[in-house]
This record gives sequence, structure tokens and C-alpha cells, in this order.
Amino acid sequence: MHFSCPGYADNKPGADRDETPPRTPTGNAPSSESDLEVSSPSNDLVSSSNDVVVSQEEDERLAKELSLKEAAAHDLSHRPKRRRFHESYNFNMKCPTPGCNSLGHLTGRHERHFSISGCPLYHNLSADECKAPTDRQLRYKEKVTELRRKRNSGLNKEQKEKYMEHRQSHGTTREPLLENITSDYDLELFRKAQARASEDLEKLRLAGQVSEGSNMIKTIVFGRYELDTWYHSPYPEEYARLGRLYMCEFCLKYMKSQTILRRHMAKCVWKHPPGDEIYRKGNISVFEVDGKKNKIYCQNLCLLAKLFLDHKTLYYDVEPFLFYVMTEADSTGCHLVGYFSKEKNSFLNYNVSCILTMPQYMRQGYGKMLIDFSYLLSKVEEKVGSPERPLSDLGLISYRSYWKEVLLRYLNNFQGKEISIKEISQETAVNPVDIVSTLQSLQMLKYWKGKHLVLKRQDLIDDWKAKETKRGNGKTIDPTALKWTPPKGT
Repeated sequence: MHFSCPGYADNKPGADRDETPPRTPTGNAPSSESDLEVSSPSNDLVSSSNDVVVSQEEDERLAKELSLKEAAAHDLSHRPKRRRFHESYNFNMKCPTPGCNSLGHLTGRHERHFSISGCPLYHNLSADECKAPTDRQLRYKEKVTELRRKRNSGLNKEQKEKYMEHRQSHGTTREPLLENITSDYDLELFRKAQARASEDLEKLRLAGQVSEGSNMIKTIVFGRYELDTWYHSPYPEEYARLGRLYMCEFCLKYMKSQTILRRHMAKCVWKHPPGDEIYRKGNISVFEVDGKKNKIYCQNLCLLAKLFLDHKTLYYDVEPFLFYVMTEADSTGCHLVGYFSKEKNSFLNYNVSCILTMPQYMRQGYGKMLIDFSYLLSKVEEKVGSPERPLSDLGLISYRSYWKEVLLRYLNNFQGKEISIKEISQETAVNPVDIVSTLQSLQMLKYWKGKHLVLKRQDLIDDWKAKETKRGNGKTIDPTALKWTPPKGT
């Protein structure tokens, strides 16, 4: 490696060679001519007794000056002194990791770093933790290695029979016998970890963060949200007793801790629900997921929905159902907004078995979008649909509001004199029973002289038009964006 300096010629021949006098090892020019001369006329006056000493001194000076002259052409002492590798960094550079001061290195061998690959903070470490192990740490490591060598080579026949008898007697209700399975040192560490975990769990229980007795999950961490749950959901007992679950918002896998979730997210390749994307308009998409093909995902979705639905009873038998999952997309993936499920073959023509909007997306119009989408599928199937009963409280409110808007929109556009419930049902795909109940709740259905009359209440229509104008066309379903054909057998 060579360092080039501006204005300096590297050993050029002829006139280009530097003619400045050679410098001393300290980097300074000779202070006087006598420093360069080997002898002077005054040396002839020295007494004969000093001739030998002087001649020796002259020989030494001559050899020294000759060696300096020979090395003058290669003398680089007047150039900037070469620095060690870690000192040659550009100290104006900084590590791109936010909050990092560029000190330390992941390998522990350098004083500074300027990239993510060598940043201790990026790897969740400190600069001291990355340094080489101390003598005390090395001695402790040797001690642990020696202790682990003392473990037994294996279980003898009597011990195996004892272990099998214990397992057959108690099954999973007791902890297996752990003696002689590993070294005494590791077994002691395991016992200490058990005691510490039990103590931490007891502290959480006293603080109200763990409800071990009721098996009620109180909160879930879902994406960037922490959601309070409303109802009980039959998660496995080891998860339900924790009180808080951590969920991957893409594959819906549930975990016990933030650390497990962080590790899972680092390797999870899912960015949207499985199945076919049958609708996309802007950043809103709907995926059709078959419960038979994606059983685990649909079961996790049902368990998640039960946390916010009171009347839901379907958890694990998902194969006869199709799930339509609505998502909102951004740069990180397609985030779950809500979903509805429907039977593949419904004897009563139910177009919705279960419907849910996630709490963080409620009161934003997504619920009506899901309902509208379910009726859009019924129109494509050329069927009349209705939601499966019983409806939850929020579901009943949403459906009544949707049916009201559908009827008022139809009456506003209707120009004839005679109106038929059957015609409204065929055009809107709403069940006639739901149409009649909605008209009655709006006081628009009257019985007069043996006939049922539909009253066109202009005041309700004007109120609806005003709300529609104020609301705009933000959250609506565009039928032209649907790319779907009804599944066979439905």
C-alpha cells in the first residue's frame, strides 16, 4: 500500500527528482555544513596521541554519513507517518444506525465502525459485550466445560425402566425424571431458571397482568396495535393463562412473548393472506381463502375473531367454509381489516356465517364494505342472500344500517308507481324478510284496504342524500374491480 501526497514526485528520474538535501531521521535538514563534512583542514593540527581516536571517529562518521546518503533516495521519513488500520478511518463518517456513536465493533477487534454490519447496537449488543472475553470469563468457561464432562455416559436398564414407569403412571401431569439425563451443572441451571420463571409469573399475576384462574386473554399485540379483548376465546390453556398474546398480523400465528414474535417476524415470509386475491381497488384488497386448503390460517382467524364476538361457535371445523379477508395495503404488507365467512353449500342461502371488523378499523366504513361485498357475491351467483342468525349486537346494527341505505337508494332512483318487494329483492340480492323488517322499522310499510303499501318518505330520503354527500365516495365497493367466478358446487 502506498500513500501519495500532493506536490510530491515519487522517484522520477532526471530533473524531476527531488534535489532537497536529505533529512535526518527526525525529519529536519542538517543544521550546518560541518554535519555533512567528513574532515576539515583543522584535523592536521591534532596531536599524534589523538590520531587513533580521531581516525576511529572519522571512520564511524564516514560510515554513518555514507549509509545516510545511500538511504537518502529511499528516505520517506519526511512524508506523513503511516497510521495503523483502525486509525486511518475518516472520522467524519458516522454509523447509519440511529443513536449509535460509531464506537466499538462487532468483532471486538476495532475501536470504531461505520457500517451496519459492524455495529454492535444494530445487533442489540454493547461495545463492551463485543470485546474479547476476559481471563475470568475464560476460566469460568473452562470450569463449565470440565463440569459437563462429568455427566454419565447414558442411562442403564434400571433407570430406563424407572423412567418409563413414571411416564406411564403420570403421563403429562408430572414433569419427567431429569436426573442423569444431563450434567448436574446443567440440571441445576434448569432448576434455577424454573424457579425464576415461577417467581416472575407470580409477580405478573399479583399485578393483574396474568389471569391464570379464568384463562381469559385480556390483551393481544397485533401489528402496531395493542388491543383489549371483549370475550373469551378457546386458545390452548398454556397460552390463555398468560393474559396477553403476541400475534403475527400476516400469518396469525400466536406466541407467548415479544422475543418470540420478533424472531418470528424476522423469518416470516407472509405479507398477505393465503388464497386468491379476487378484489382490489386502491389499497383495499379481498382474498378468498378456502378453509380446506388453508386450515391452520382459518382456525387462527376464527380464534382471533372469537375474542371480539360473543355468539361465535365455529373454531376448528373450518373445512366447509370459505373466508373472505379484507386487507389494507402499505409498504410493509396487507394488514387485516376484517373478514366474513360463508358456507360452501348453504341450504338456507346464507351469504354470511360470521363477520368481523377488527377493533382498530371500526367506525370507518369497513363493516358496510364487507356487507356490501357479501351481497355483491350473491348478485354474481344470482342468488338472494341473508346473514346467518343470531347476529351479534354490532352486527345487527351494521346490517340494519346497510339495509336502510339500500332501500332508500332504491326508492330514490325508482320512478314507477307500483313497487314490488320481490323486484327489490332481485335487484339488491337482499332477502325479502329483511326488506320487510327494515320497511317496518322505518314506518314505510302500511296495510290499507287489504293491501300492503310502501310509503315513500321523502324526509328520510333527503336525510340519506345529505349524509351521502357529506360522506363522499371513500369507502365503497366497486363491482368492476371484482375478478371472481362462483366456486363449483355452490
